[in-house]
Amino acid sequence: MTTVLITGPTRGLGRAATLAMAARPEPPELVLVGRSGPRLTEVAGEARRLGARVHEIGCDLSSLADVRKAAAQARGMGVSVVVANAGTMSSDTRQASADGYELTFAVNYLAHAQLIGDLAGDLVAPGRIVLLGSNTYSANFWRRLLGVPEADWRDPIDLARPATGDQRPGFRASGVAYSNAKLAILYYAHELQRHVPAGINVAVFEPGWMPGTSLGRDTPEAFQAIGRGLARLPGVSTPRRSGPALASLALDARWAHLRDGAFVVKDRVTEVEPVARDRAREQRLRETTEELLQAV
Repeated sequence: MTTVLITGPTRGLGRAATLAMAARPEPPELVLVGRSGPRLTEVAGEARRLGARVHEIGCDLSSLADVRKAAAQARGMGVSVVVANAGTMSSDTRQASADGYELTFAVNYLAHAQLIGDLAGDLVAPGRIVLLGSNTYSANFWRRLLGVPEADWRDPIDLARPATGDQRPGFRASGVAYSNAKLAILYYAHELQRHVPAGINVAVFEPGWMPGTSLGRDTPEAFQAIGRGLARLPGVSTPRRSGPALASLALDARWAHLRDGAFVVKDRVTEVEPVARDRAREQRLRETTEELLQAV
């Protein structure tokens, strides 16, 4: 039986993917890593009722100490698939994680780098690591029209620092921080494949534009209301549509060949923009990630 560890299983895309995996005729064993509380208990119970064997690991991904404890609990469970789904978009880039790092960068990127680094040698081959990416790292006509900021890459040490000053930086700064974190995930995916054990493949999933989800729950209410309205438009991605697609990428044989950080948009392998492939940046990210994780 395949054992899948998924982060962020209590809301939105992660919940939908968890239940899609549990509802399969031969469901995998599930290791759910998320904040302790009623939501984690509820989704675990629902997955069990669908027929899956489920383990719950309480973890606050904004704390690297918590992440290390979660990884220690997951060792020995025979995990072969990691779905690094959890994410956030902080509304204020001055906000820091428990370890003093900018919150969006800490949760979306650093927490998963810690978790995967701790588990990589324990993963059962053949296995997969699926990271959650986003096209927001690069602007196009529609993203410019909607005011979605693209990445503004800087040295990762700088990206990890919270903003300073008395004035709240605003939505643009939050959007740039989110896009930088997602660009970091693409760089990380390429570099990770060079270091994981043989038989472990790395891919990145982009669910498509998914406004109105809990990802932006810390953003202003007016922005959240706009997102909920946009989510009703035809063709827009929703957890209900994208959750099964993420489950498929984690488990189905049709995706077993994907590696080297292959970028899957919805259900199609897509080439990333040139800015998302940079060996020097990828190596520098690896070096600084080790520094940041060892510093706390």
